[in-house]
Amino acid sequence: MDGINGIDPGGLIAHLQTTGLAFAINLVAAAAIFVIGRWVAKGLHRLMIRGMQRAKVEPLLVKFLGNIVYTLLLIFVVLAAISRVGIQTASLIAVIGAAGLAVGLALQGSLANFAAGVMVIIFRPYKIGDYVEAGGVAGVIVDVQIFTTELKTGDNRKIIVPNGQMMSGAITNVSAHDTRRVDLAVGVGYDADIDRVRRVLEGVVADDPRVLDEPAPNIRMSAMGESSVTWIVRPWVRAGDYWDVHWGMTEEIKRRFDREGISIPFPQRDVHVHHHGDAASDLGRR
Repeated sequence: MDGINGIDPGGLIAHLQTTGLAFAINLVAAAAIFVIGRWVAKGLHRLMIRGMQRAKVEPLLVKFLGNIVYTLLLIFVVLAAISRVGIQTASLIAVIGAAGLAVGLALQGSLANFAAGVMVIIFRPYKIGDYVEAGGVAGVIVDVQIFTTELKTGDNRKIIVPNGQMMSGAITNVSAHDTRRVDLAVGVGYDADIDRVRRVLEGVVADDPRVLDEPAPNIRMSAMGESSVTWIVRPWVRAGDYWDVHWGMTEEIKRRFDREGISIPFPQRDVHVHHHGDAASDLGRR
C-alpha cells in the first residue's frame, strides 16, 4: 500500500522530523537570543548607570531612567526571540502600541506629573530641605518623587503635591541663597527728630551680632503718611536667622523708642461737625 488515503507515512514522518528539527533549532536559537540579549541589556544598563553617576545626575532620576532603558531593551530582546521561533511580531507590536496609547490617554494626568517630575529632577528648582512657595502651598521640601513632591508646613503638616501642580506656576525658593534681607517698616510721629530716630535705628542694627557687615544695612526715611513718618530698616542676615532677627529687632526697636521718648502714633483723623440746625436758627433771627 502507498499509504492511507494516498498519504505516504514515510514522507510524513520525514516532514515532521525536518519540521521538528527546524523548530528545535529555532527554539534553541531563540533561547540563546534571549539569554545573550538579556546579558547585553544588563551590561548596557550598568554602563548607563555609571555614566549618569559620573555626570552627577540626581540618584532618583538615575534609577528611574535606568529601569526604563532596561525594560525597553528587554522588550526588544523578547520580541527578537519570539520572531526567531517563527511567531509574527508585527501584530503583537501593533497590539502593544494600541494598549500603550489607551493607557496613555487614561493616565494623562499621571504622565503630566511624571514629565514635571523629570523636569524637577533635571533642573532642580528646589531640593530636599529648601523652603519653597509653589503650587498654592508653602513648606519645607521633605521628598521629591517622580510623580509627587512632599512638603512639611511650619505647623508640622504633611502636604503631598503633584509635580504638575508644583511646576505649573512661579516657584519661590526662599532657601536658594545663604543670605536674606530683613525688611522692616517703622512709623514715627512727625514731631520726632530725624537724626535721633536714625541714631536709634542704627544702634539697634549695630548691636545685633547676627546682622552681616556685607551687604551693608540700609536705613532710610521712606514715606510721609497721613499721621506718621515711615522709616525702612533693611539689614542682611543668614537665611537661617531671618525670622529670629525679624521678630527680635522689631521688639528691640519698640523698647528703644519707648526709652528715647520717640512716639509711634496711632492713625488719626480730624472730624469737623457742622450744626446745620443752629446755623438756620441764626439766619432766622437775623
